[in-house]
Amino acid sequence: MAAQDEIVFEDFFPAMVDKLGAEGFMKELCNGFRLLMDGEKGMITVESLKGNLALLGLQGMSDDELVCMVREGDLNGDGGLDEMEFCTLMFRLSPALMKSSRTLLEEAFVSEI
Repeated sequence: MAAQDEIVFEDFFPAMVDKLGAEGFMKELCNGFRLLMDGEKGMITVESLKGNLALLGLQGMSDDELVCMVREGDLNGDGGLDEMEFCTLMFRLSPALMKSSRTLLEEAFVSEI
């Protein structure tokens, strides 16, 4: 049982991949990125996340938790998440997708060629 203040992540991504296919799922991740990003900076920032907390159902998150979320995925250290960092983070948060990520990425790239 989760503690009252603990955020429980239910992994819906495998079901989304089954329904949308690899290419459709990657498009949805990109749509999610665009929804959350700061339009002027072209990346997801703590501020852009803060502005979308209600949309995400995460109204109770503190600034420190938001900073940790961004820092977790910020691979290049610029203080935000670009589209690739966001997609990488989403894959890392999904144990089932991590197991099948190579196949999914190959399918997505093949459909782009």
